[in-house]
Amino acid sequence: MDSITSNYIENEISFKESAVELKKFKQKKSILKALYENEKMAIADLSEALFISIPTLTSHIEELLSENWLVGEELDNKKQGRRPTIYSLNPSEKHVIVLDVTTHDTKVFVLNFKNEIVQEEHFALQLTEEPSFLQDLLEIIKQTIEKNDLLEKEIVSIGMSIPGLVNKRTGINKTYKNLNINNKSLGKQISENFNLPVFILNDSKAAAFGEATFGIGKNLSHVLSINVDWGVGLGVVFNGQIFNGASGFAGELGHIQVNPEGELCSCGKVGCLDTVTSASSLLKRVKEGLKDGQISILSEYKDKLEQINLEMVIEAAKNGDAFAIDILYNIGIELGKGLSVAVHLFNPQIIVIDGALSKAGKIIVNPVEHAINKYCLPDFKEDLQIEVTNLGDLAKILGVNAFMAKRLFKYD
Repeated sequence: MDSITSNYIENEISFKESAVELKKFKQKKSILKALYENEKMAIADLSEALFISIPTLTSHIEELLSENWLVGEELDNKKQGRRPTIYSLNPSEKHVIVLDVTTHDTKVFVLNFKNEIVQEEHFALQLTEEPSFLQDLLEIIKQTIEKNDLLEKEIVSIGMSIPGLVNKRTGINKTYKNLNINNKSLGKQISENFNLPVFILNDSKAAAFGEATFGIGKNLSHVLSINVDWGVGLGVVFNGQIFNGASGFAGELGHIQVNPEGELCSCGKVGCLDTVTSASSLLKRVKEGLKDGQISILSEYKDKLEQINLEMVIEAAKNGDAFAIDILYNIGIELGKGLSVAVHLFNPQIIVIDGALSKAGKIIVNPVEHAINKYCLPDFKEDLQIEVTNLGDLAKILGVNAFMAKRLFKYD
């Protein structure tokens, strides 16, 4: 294990070494951070950007090359004399594991620091609070690490996208409380098992950071990502950073009350936005409508309602089914009402629709736009875009990878 990774695991322990060693450590991290953000740079450019002398920088780069963090490539400048070398993060040696854990399944990805996916596997493991969940998850991670060891790919960190209220300081998941054993977060338990730094991010925040860093919100400073799946979550990127709030719980738009006389929500409160806009509430409405004799392409499932899923409803709507279109339209209106609150609070440049409902495309975007036009003050919607994700499920994966890289290479 190299010095960058091992020092992070020790929580950047108070260095007992000299101030010179501490300065060197920080400078090496700053080089990695600059190359992650800019992909390729020459020594002269790094020196100018980081205010590090060229001799010192050359020494640091030689060490990072020997630790397999970097690769160098000579440029053909078509001029006489020595060809300049540009450096980039090594895509072949250093890798991370990113897990996308949901109530449906678990997906495991291995990525390099060029944000390239080099391995992907899907498992039937569903997020539960059963003791077997942690053991099954640890086994999946173990298998992934061993497989990459055989391929001589070093795993330097593990990241995870997961639903729930994740405390930004302790990593404790307040929603799935049984995952925290002896007051140790899920991330802490995984870290102790594999002696690697572990970073856990709420799924909506992961999606928002992915959209703002690599997706349709790239190059924008103020991005909202509404993650509509079996629940409704809001990720907020403010001034290019994930907005967490005091404890890391900011963005729970699904639990604002929209109907005081509404249904009981899973959170124990009544009439939350979740109860009228989530995928589960959509399917509930569809099944109730079919039971009541609504005419639809989906009527053939009237006696086997349990077989109906969200994709079938969206496909019916795309094929012109009036019942499915009306259901999605009404959900879009309610979603737009809730988002109008967020627009007034955060004044975003773009709202990206993520999650399972994003597959409906314009069928869901149009009513959301209609509601925001109706319920928002004109000045707030003047420069506002509403778009469906162009990354799909990868928004979460890339968001976690970028979050890990920025934390691993953080030096201040």
